[in-house]
Amino acid sequence: MRVLDGEQMLVRVFIGEADRWHHQTLSQALLERVRREGFAGATVVRAVAGFGARSVVHTANLLRLSQDLPIVVEIVDSEEQIERLVPILDEMVTEGMVTIEKVRVLKYAPGTRPLDAK
Repeated sequence: MRVLDGEQMLVRVFIGEADRWHHQTLSQALLERVRREGFAGATVVRAVAGFGARSVVHTANLLRLSQDLPIVVEIVDSEEQIERLVPILDEMVTEGMVTIEKVRVLKYAPGTRPLDAK
């Protein structure tokens, strides 16, 4: 198991639910790619509202239901690993926003339950 504690890096990728990469959602493609590449972890979060560079509001509001809700993919790993991530993001993310910041990891540990437990 990898050890991840202390000062690390957090990457946030702000994209839309409708963004695609080779016949699948971009968020799913990014998640699978960083897992395959051995990154420590990633989380995909669906937002209820947001707007980006075009100032178009995307919302889950029933009166104005969007087909393209905001998605945030968060990836935490060492600075060295994040350096490896930059070309992957350059390749896969054609629009949206990517931020990188330092974070302090307090705990990174697998659970004790079996992987197939619900």
